[in-house]
Amino acid sequence: MSKIVQDAYIVAATRTPVARRKGAFNHVRPDDMLAYVLKQVVAAVPGLDAREIGDVVVGCAMPEAEQGMNVARIGALLAGLPDSVPAITVNRFCASGLNAVTMAADRIRLGECDVAIGAGTESMTVMAQMMGNKLAANPALFNDENRAIAFGMGITAENVAARWQVTREQQDAFAAESHRRALAAIAGGQFKAEISPYDVREHLPDLASGKVNIRERLFENDEGPRPGTTVESLAKLKPVFAAKGSVTAGNASQMSDGAAAVLLMSEAAVKRYQVEPLARLVSYAVVGVPPEIMGIGPIEAIPLACARGGVSMAQLDWIELNEAFAAQSLAVIKDLGLDPAKVNPLGGAIALGHPLGATGAIRTATLAHAFRRDPQLKYGMVTMCVGTGMGAAGIFERV
Repeated sequence: MSKIVQDAYIVAATRTPVARRKGAFNHVRPDDMLAYVLKQVVAAVPGLDAREIGDVVVGCAMPEAEQGMNVARIGALLAGLPDSVPAITVNRFCASGLNAVTMAADRIRLGECDVAIGAGTESMTVMAQMMGNKLAANPALFNDENRAIAFGMGITAENVAARWQVTREQQDAFAAESHRRALAAIAGGQFKAEISPYDVREHLPDLASGKVNIRERLFENDEGPRPGTTVESLAKLKPVFAAKGSVTAGNASQMSDGAAAVLLMSEAAVKRYQVEPLARLVSYAVVGVPPEIMGIGPIEAIPLACARGGVSMAQLDWIELNEAFAAQSLAVIKDLGLDPAKVNPLGGAIALGHPLGATGAIRTATLAHAFRRDPQLKYGMVTMCVGTGMGAAGIFERV
């Protein structure tokens, strides 16, 4: 059996701003977003010999079309990493980015390399259909015994809301608070250190002159948070998944585009490059739950990750709980007795967006930089539910 032989430390983490679907990244390819964050995270460690990178692991929930063809390898080559650096794309739907970070860490923890990158990229503008570029579901999914696999995630959120007795009013209040926190974080500059601003270039044809004009703008802040979002404004929205339901476009995560990269090192590499680590991976857990209530995945994953890491839930100072839906987030908080003040202090996916396979890496970057800002933090966690019924949780320690 393989054993951990050394710890893995996050030494740098960066992300693009998150764009709304068909927003700032409307004409930006996901492999270009990935290449950009890979360049930025490598540049964050002056003098890093990129030939030492043992693997680039990239999460992508819909690895097809422009984000297909092993987008990890394409992105690594576009970033100018040496040909000798391997790369792999992994898909665990919404947990893909987090899984990529922990898989990269595991290469180090097993002693297979001293430097690795975990990343994620996703363009929901490119992948216009939530079921992928080409829907080709197995017909067996529509048999009675398998039909929960075919449930849309919105229906699973309605199921969770009903079973955990989460009201529409509670969901809208949670969503409004997500926007309030995100807007306050942007105004306070709390995302500045983790975001690498992206120079968006658009080619605009001028039919009159026959020329193509280039328009450039620096994209610096997340597009999702909406000023003026209140419980009252959210209450006006109609349910979108069930006629008499409670899940709306306003209390669900936004469809988004974005990418992030996390650079990890062994202790030996940390000393060799004289860098100050941001965090250490403590533990990771992923579990399966019934597909029809996929949103409760963290309820099972969090206690397991805590047990594996020897950390109690009470010791978690900062929790990045992906807000796939307000209903499932509130169910997780309620069931596990989490402190709402510690959950998504800077807002979550309802406000900031959820670029599927990139989200885990993005939220890891947010947590790592929170550690850098606040020496009082000790343990933090990134966790999320996963389509088809799974939950994932990764615990990190400030060092």
